[in-house]
Amino acid sequence: MTIAEIIIIAIALAMDCFTVSIASGISSQKFISKPMTQMIILFGVFQGGMTALGWLGGSAFKSIVEPIDHWIAFILLSYLGIRMIYEGIFSKNKDNEEIVQSKLFKLRNILTMAIATSIDALAVGVSFAFLNKGETGMLVPTLTIALGSSLFTAAGLGIGILAGKKIRIPAEPIGGMILICIGIKILIEHLT
Repeated sequence: MTIAEIIIIAIALAMDCFTVSIASGISSQKFISKPMTQMIILFGVFQGGMTALGWLGGSAFKSIVEPIDHWIAFILLSYLGIRMIYEGIFSKNKDNEEIVQSKLFKLRNILTMAIATSIDALAVGVSFAFLNKGETGMLVPTLTIALGSSLFTAAGLGIGILAGKKIRIPAEPIGGMILICIGIKILIEHLT
């Protein structure tokens, strides 16, 4: 596998991270250093880690994960999306943006999003187990995928924050709808 092929795979895997981070940035409308840094790091770690885990598991994981990976991603993203919509519409603390943001950027929610966006990386890792890895081994693809996902997450947060400042309607429900749409997209892609 060439470096160019690895970079293309890394970019493809990072697209879900990018989209979810845009939705999160729209909801926050400002940079919140600790949780957003955690998000950037964890999205990369999970993408790279799941790729390596898939590679290590080889064909054993493929038969277990492939039939349900899209359902897991759909359920996790829909759950977070519904919570964001509900809290954005029905929260008694609508005037207190810090409370809304702290709910979205709780570590458990960041971990849930990291898992949901990295399930495809597990399947990619399984496919790597069957490919001729050439001189790169698994270290280069894993690190490239992790770094790419972290960079796209950072870019998505920045774009989302800028877009969120321009939106004059409650941004959290929009972010929730985007997460649900990503889950539906993943589900449709795997069911067709």
